Amino acid sequence: MAWFGRLTVAAAVGGGVAAGYLGLVTGALAPDVGVGRRTRPLGPQTVDIAAPREVVFDVIAQPYLGRSTRAMREKVRVLERGDDMVLAEHFTPVAGGRLTAKTTETVRFARPGRIDFRLVRGPVPAVVESFRLSDDEAGTTLEYEGELATDGWVWGERWGRLVADHWEETVMASLKSVKQEAERRSALP
Repeated sequence: MAWFGRLTVAAAVGGGVAAGYLGLVTGALAPDVGVGRRTRPLGPQTVDIAAPREVVFDVIAQPYLGRSTRAMREKVRVLERGDDMVLAEHFTPVAGGRLTAKTTETVRFARPGRIDFRLVRGPVPAVVESFRLSDDEAGTTLEYEGELATDGWVWGERWGRLVADHWEETVMASLKSVKQEAERRSALP
């Protein structure tokens, strides 16, 4: 009967590890213990957009400050709205689309040149990011950069690398989408 006890313990530990992993990946478990904190940069990523800075700003701000399209409502839900800041949930497919990560962030708007994001709840204890928009001869330069923090020394640092890789891929896809929509709007008569 000792084998049954060991099997039960192994199953419980394995189930706990799996549940913990799923909680981290989806953002249901928000790890912020403040011990062994490590930070790493996000970006920079830069995109040149053939559109005026105000148009680019409006494209980025639309799902937060204006009416959101159905496609954007599947990605962003505003929980609270103020004059220059919102609290919003972001939904991102992970694990090949089998899971959805949910993050909650404040988004602060400084028209027309800056949008700042600060993680409130997600797969890591802290993320701060900014989109900076500047005029250039062809339109607008949009620069993204930020910082991601994890707890847990080397284990947290490894987790942070995994999260940061996916985070930056998601941001790059968003920047490409912003570029496409801003240039489309600028081309309209």
